[in-house]
Amino acid sequence: MLRKFLSVFEPFILTLVGTVVLASLLPPRGAMVAVFEGIADAGIVLLFFLHGAKLSREAIVAGARNWRLHLAVFLSTYALFPLLGLGAQASGILPPALAAGMLFLTLLPSTVQSSIAFTAMARGNVAAAVCSASFSNLIGIFLTPALVALLMRSNGMTVSFASIQTILLQLLLPFALGHLLRPAIGGWVARHKQLVTIVDRGSILLVVYTAFGAAVVAGIWQQLSAADLALVLLVCLVILAIVLGATWGVARAMGLPREDAIVLLFCGSKKSLVSGVPMAGVLFPAAQVGMVILPMMLFHQLQLIACALIARRLAQSAAPAD
Repeated sequence: MLRKFLSVFEPFILTLVGTVVLASLLPPRGAMVAVFEGIADAGIVLLFFLHGAKLSREAIVAGARNWRLHLAVFLSTYALFPLLGLGAQASGILPPALAAGMLFLTLLPSTVQSSIAFTAMARGNVAAAVCSASFSNLIGIFLTPALVALLMRSNGMTVSFASIQTILLQLLLPFALGHLLRPAIGGWVARHKQLVTIVDRGSILLVVYTAFGAAVVAGIWQQLSAADLALVLLVCLVILAIVLGATWGVARAMGLPREDAIVLLFCGSKKSLVSGVPMAGVLFPAAQVGMVILPMMLFHQLQLIACALIARRLAQSAAPAD
């Protein structure tokens, strides 16, 4: 059991932790800040371009017929999660900056790769998972900034016209271009999945390094204590447990087949680090980004651990039936 638990900590997670340590010890300063920001922006543009090229229209059409399932995933992602985020903020248990980061976490779209992978591992409806996760990410490009503008005003964080313009040019436009060019480059992208993975993770690491470097210069580690980190971890655990229980309970109440219930469980309980880190970099001042993405990074690892263990258990329970 311990070996299975530790296996969830994939090399990327260790690299992510190492990036935070590097940013804490050697943050970019002076002219290097603009250099790293430029490289990170270019990586994000390439990332969304490749994700647009990966998006399969056939899979979306095949899965889109199951509208009840997709509506349930949507409501979990963009209604249940934000309500929990608002509740965590109203409780006053977290310092204001971390409470803002927790609320931002709950406004993000679902993941794509891990939602599909865990659905497949648990022998769920993979086509429906592709549709739900892709739709969540696509609408999140518009909906997450809108929810930030609507729900985070009390934190003094507003979405400016410049932020909206940056989202359109840096996230949506490359995504749309990549999808339009899918007939020409989709096959090449599918054959070079490792390239997409490298761009995925490299872009995240660059943004995390730049954001945490700016936060370190602004004094993030003087503002945070071990107790604060423990509280963030606890709140993340509580939110994840509530959503996992709620999605599985709703699936049973709706009478969904086991394969579709698995889709709701995994697609409806996740938040995307890939989408969240670039959006945070666009929506918030550089000095605040490090604090904002901290809950997201902790939640990301917790969801991987929990869902990996659950997917294994569901796969084992399905084996006798097969």
